[in-house]
Amino acid sequence: MKSFMVVVLMLGMTSFALANQTKTDVQDRLQSATKTLEDIMKTPDKGIPEEVMEGAKCVAVVPSLLKGGFVFGAKHGRGVASCKLPNGSWSAPAFFTITGGSWGAQIGVEDVSLVMMVMNDDGMRHLLQDKFEINGAASASAGPVGRRASAGTGWKLNSEILTYSRAHGLFAGIDLGGSEIERDADSTKAMYGRDLSNTAILNGKVPVPVQARGFIREIEAAKLQAKK
Repeated sequence: MKSFMVVVLMLGMTSFALANQTKTDVQDRLQSATKTLEDIMKTPDKGIPEEVMEGAKCVAVVPSLLKGGFVFGAKHGRGVASCKLPNGSWSAPAFFTITGGSWGAQIGVEDVSLVMMVMNDDGMRHLLQDKFEINGAASASAGPVGRRASAGTGWKLNSEILTYSRAHGLFAGIDLGGSEIERDADSTKAMYGRDLSNTAILNGKVPVPVQARGFIREIEAAKLQAKK
């Protein structure tokens, strides 16, 4: 019976990933992403280090990443991202989906928040694309946790994207190897009224909509707090 329920839940996760999005859905996701970033900054000793927050070129948040599996694991979620512009401001949000799987003996389903910090130009270039694979075209690794990350400097040299998960109030690095990031056309149309490329949005050619200002303010606040 338990195995059957897990399979049903996994099918539900797939339906979630494919469902059409309304403007209300997208607004709710932006609010959830804002809350995720706010929670990070409330727990600096156990969250994203200030060096990572300061150095990030883009910030991407998946408020609800469904992870689960029966014999194999799977991940599905929808996210929102913003990149820093040359003038120091932050771009309007671009929307994406994340899907992936990894073999392993695991049973159960878990809903976690995911934060991805894009740390260099190569990582940003991948985010501008319609689709890319983590640890395929783009390198990513579990990010360091804590107020400071200076004890381990490998993350500064090797990773385009640093990944974090939050479950049960705790942040930790997460391995997303093999996951695919793809532009979310449904959410883009729901928010902007037309389909737009990630390049146009993240390069600052699209004004920040009113509904996304809270998310952008939270990124700006997190970056400022990291400098203190």
